[in-house]
Amino acid sequence: MKLDLYQVDAFTKILFKGNPAAVCPLNNWLDDKILKNIAAENNLSETAFFVKKDNQYHIRWFTPTIEVDLCGHATLASAYVIFNFIEKEINQIVFESLSGNLTVFREDEFITLNFPARPPKKNFTSDLHLKCLDVEPKEVLLSSKTLFLLNSENEVLNAVPNFDEIKKLDSDGLIITAKGENCDFVSRYFAPHAGIPEDPVTGSAHTVLTPYWSKKLNKRKLQAKQLSKRGGELFCEDLGDRINISGKAVLYSIGEIDLA
Repeated sequence: MKLDLYQVDAFTKILFKGNPAAVCPLNNWLDDKILKNIAAENNLSETAFFVKKDNQYHIRWFTPTIEVDLCGHATLASAYVIFNFIEKEINQIVFESLSGNLTVFREDEFITLNFPARPPKKNFTSDLHLKCLDVEPKEVLLSSKTLFLLNSENEVLNAVPNFDEIKKLDSDGLIITAKGENCDFVSRYFAPHAGIPEDPVTGSAHTVLTPYWSKKLNKRKLQAKQLSKRGGELFCEDLGDRINISGKAVLYSIGEIDLA
């Protein structure tokens, strides 16, 4: 059996920037063991698989070690593949996922993801939190992910994570964030529990960050940058219980998997 495989850099317009995702369209679902092996072999932060189902697409996302319930950059990459190679005439997709239906649409070079908002709530600061970084968080909040507010963009950029301690958090990894110097806010995201020490650009983290910064800055539309080595740019909009996350994408490669 041969399968098409695309690799797309998401949340960037520049090759070798943003977050690379593998995208594997399927006609029918394969055994989960095969999906996990493909994701491990790709060794990217996420591999997305999808199957067309009536007028929608059923999508699933795998890190090199686990399946996750929501992934932004691999959804954007999947939409890029569908819009440019599978159904070139459409401009909107509905993905059925573990996080409910996700609508994605394109306008010019931008692809916009409509995701559920996951606003964080203020949490107490524990000894574990203080061991996660080489700097002390100004504030600790909790949603699906733990969120640390730091003092400045420079502090976010230069923070040194302790992955062994971050693995102990009772959440889906750690986001660190601060007000941006040339944008509304900046962030980094660490998920060593999922086999991703630092994720280059993280759409799902912005389901937490967008409602937080929207309220803090009293702005509905926000420009964000993720300060990983590869870096990425996201344009976010707070819609209440949903958010829009927009970005660009660029194709890196098209290949084929041989499962024979």
